[in-house]
Amino acid sequence: MNARFSKKLRLPLIAAVAAAALALTACGGGATAAPEGSAAAGGDAASGGDGLMTPGTLVVGMNLQYKPQMFLDGDKPSGYDVDVLNALADDMGVELQIQNLDFNGLIPGLQAKQFDMVSVGLGATDERKKVIDFSRGYVPYATILGVKPGSTRGTSIDDYNQAGVVITALQGSTSETLVKDTFPNATVSSFPDQNAALLEVASGRADATVVEDYILAEFDRSNSGQLEVLDLDEPLSLYYGAWGVQKDNSALTEKLDAFLCKAQDDGTLEKLYTTWMAPTMPAMPDGC
Repeated sequence: MNARFSKKLRLPLIAAVAAAALALTACGGGATAAPEGSAAAGGDAASGGDGLMTPGTLVVGMNLQYKPQMFLDGDKPSGYDVDVLNALADDMGVELQIQNLDFNGLIPGLQAKQFDMVSVGLGATDERKKVIDFSRGYVPYATILGVKPGSTRGTSIDDYNQAGVVITALQGSTSETLVKDTFPNATVSSFPDQNAALLEVASGRADATVVEDYILAEFDRSNSGQLEVLDLDEPLSLYYGAWGVQKDNSALTEKLDAFLCKAQDDGTLEKLYTTWMAPTMPAMPDGC
């Protein structure tokens, strides 16, 4: 998907979160109400030089359901996105305020000026570009081939694109489609649960699995040494999640892009990615 989190390989949304948004400070403090009369409280946007609705406060819409990228550690927002946003807020010299709500409410909320931006790894699709603007990519999503350590089948796509080879994937996901397109001679074995697809390979009942790198890394944290990334020349697919911004808010978009280029060049993004997401960060977009 370039439409982030519409994939079925994502963890299901929790109904309680869908019912109500929670305003959370990034440091895990209590709820912070938007100032009366601000855009976040339903008033007109008071964009300053940074393009923020309320000067001095960066309000970000998120769906804190996707460990390790963004999640609640108790009542404290945590993960890759949260750490990147903290670095952004420090760079801008503003307070970070996170609003946690259902994924489907994020773009409508951004359009309604409930927050300055959305951080949930959105794919910058043409359809979405009609209603919101996007930063450059801040998080890479690499789809890889996971195998059991010590596999002797080979290290190329051709080695796995063979009759009799079984490759697992999450049922209904783009990974499942990728198996069918990339390995047409192999047999795809689809599972409704992501862990089941991974365990099928770890147990030796399948030869490989197609999955995003950070999902395999998260699996390895609790199942050390059972699976590894096959060393292909390049990922099976690679795309980037971007930050969503209110339409025509060029001031904020330019601030975000400048920060991301700086964080990309000085190694901040790579450090946070390898801390939270996966051992190796894929190549980031050119253009800085």
